[in-house]
Amino acid sequence: MSSAQEIYKEKMSKTLSVLKEDLNTVRAGRANAALLDQISLDYYGTQTPLKNLANIQVPDPRTLMIIPFDPSTLKSIEKAIQVSNLGINPTNDGKNIRLVIPPLTEERRKDLTKLIKKMGEESKVAVRNLRRDANESVKKAEKAGELTEDDVKKDLDEIQKMTDKCMKDIEAIIASKDKEIMEL
Repeated sequence: MSSAQEIYKEKMSKTLSVLKEDLNTVRAGRANAALLDQISLDYYGTQTPLKNLANIQVPDPRTLMIIPFDPSTLKSIEKAIQVSNLGINPTNDGKNIRLVIPPLTEERRKDLTKLIKKMGEESKVAVRNLRRDANESVKKAEKAGELTEDDVKKDLDEIQKMTDKCMKDIEAIIASKDKEIMEL
């Protein structure tokens, strides 16, 4: 495997992992601690992710419980959740914060499906851009005399195979998330 292929493969797997992380933040009507991954707040002058300031538990399928390590951060955690785009109102009992995930309406499910497909399409565009860059680097290597014509053809074929596999993986990830949302 050439160095261009190795770099390409590494970047493709990174694209897939970013897609999976992004999909975890989509609220699917089921409690998932990953919903809070994007929330950070000011903690002694530093923007700190919520997951570093509190223990996040899932006591039942529709509830998230946030237990701050430092009780003095309770109000700021509550405020950070309110200003986030989660669309869930936190309930503060003085020690913990509870988030009750409301059930999804049919309209909201369809909106989420569109959002998920958009995320998948963005990932596919990123993979196609990576393929283009990898193909260009192989062709540059050929012009520089580093690769023979046979090596170039073999590398380009291998890059296309990796692209096709990655596209299938993206489709499978999107289909799985779509099914999860529509079944709830």
